[in-house]
This record gives sequence, structure tokens and C-alpha cells, in this order.
Amino acid sequence: MKFYDIDDYSKVVPGEYLYHVPTKAIVICGAYDGNNVRALYNGRLFNDEINNFKKITITKRERSNYYVPACKSCGG
Repeated sequence: MKFYDIDDYSKVVPGEYLYHVPTKAIVICGAYDGNNVRALYNGRLFNDEINNFKKITITKRERSNYYVPACKSCGG
């Protein structure tokens, strides 16, 4: 898992997981208005500036390690 800075060309959408640098936690983005992000952390909403967040990127190999199929008989 790698983190990278959010710049003008990055797209931040609600429901996306972001890394919050000051709290060192992964949060869920609730809203983004260009300068501020409203995020959900530990069941509470908070607002913070966009430069305190980083985007998360996961490789295919990492993603496949966490995937568990719902049905063992059909694999779906």
C-alpha cells in the first residue's frame, strides 16, 4: 500500500478511502469542496484541509490477498 499527495489533477470522490496524516488513520471521504474534506473517522465527521490527506493505491497482488469469495461451491 502506497500513499501519494493529492494535487489539482487528482480526483477525490465521496466514499473513497484516504489517509489522514495528522491522525495516521485511514478515513472515508464524505465530501470534498476543493479546499476542505469532510471525513468519517471512528464514527465521527470532521473537516480538515486537503493537504493533510493522501490518496491510497493498492497493487493487484495486495488486493488479491484480501479478496474472499462469497460462495465456496461456485467461487462467486
